[in-house]
Amino acid sequence: MSTTKPLRGTRVVSLALNLPGPAALMRLAQMGASCTKINPPSGDPMQHYTPSGYDLMHQGVKHQTLDLKTEAGQAALHKLLPKTDVLLTSFRPSALAKLGLGWKALHKQYPALSLIEVVGAPGPLAEIPGHDLTYQAEVGLVNGMDLPPSLFADMGGALMASEATLKAVITLKTTGKGTRHEVALSEAAAWLALPRQLRMTTPDGAVGGAHAGYRMYACKNGRVAVAALEPHFAISLCAAAGIQLAHPVKDLFKPATRQAIEAFLASQTRAQLDKLATAKDIPLMTLPR
Repeated sequence: MSTTKPLRGTRVVSLALNLPGPAALMRLAQMGASCTKINPPSGDPMQHYTPSGYDLMHQGVKHQTLDLKTEAGQAALHKLLPKTDVLLTSFRPSALAKLGLGWKALHKQYPALSLIEVVGAPGPLAEIPGHDLTYQAEVGLVNGMDLPPSLFADMGGALMASEATLKAVITLKTTGKGTRHEVALSEAAAWLALPRQLRMTTPDGAVGGAHAGYRMYACKNGRVAVAALEPHFAISLCAAAGIQLAHPVKDLFKPATRQAIEAFLASQTRAQLDKLATAKDIPLMTLPR
């Protein structure tokens, strides 16, 4: 993270549970915001299934436990809100309204307060239950029966929530008024899936395996991630493999070129390839089997 703190002096209160809210709060705190996390009496579910991750994402964040279904809990929250710039939530709209925190009521009572609502899907679809897995599946990021390697919709949503907070702060400084911003995890998943939808990462795409310089290969004692996509990188890779290119772009899509690179890398150890990458300025990363 940059040492610049663009949100220094900004006060954020978060009611958002599970991964997107804490991940967004982590980003906001890193940007200098003064952050307070409000948890229900049962705690944030993330505290139970990933306690170390929860602690990491809440470094430097103040905590309060409030039961917002009680008058005492509501009173304690509303004592904080007049001194808050941004309220971050992750409730369905109907649940937020039941707590008296719908945008109309909130904006009327606290005109300078901004609301960042993290929801599953946009608009009326926000009432439909879902999670990271369902949003990734919807946009084609789930292959076969395997779970995705990361919670991309949640983390993408966290970035969008921190982006929305920056928008809200800029608007507050220019207009003096708070604003509402909806962040839908389904839209975060769709944004991250855009290269897939453009067929960039499908098997016939340049970064999906069709380009011989952008693939996973086996080496003598492990694997190697090769990302020699640009012509000058591809030329360096092929020269090291003893391959002459008539055309530095078209030839990289030929099976013969892939087979030659594959044979060369299979004959090299990780140490040899690490040395080659440094000497010839080739973007690759060796990995264990």
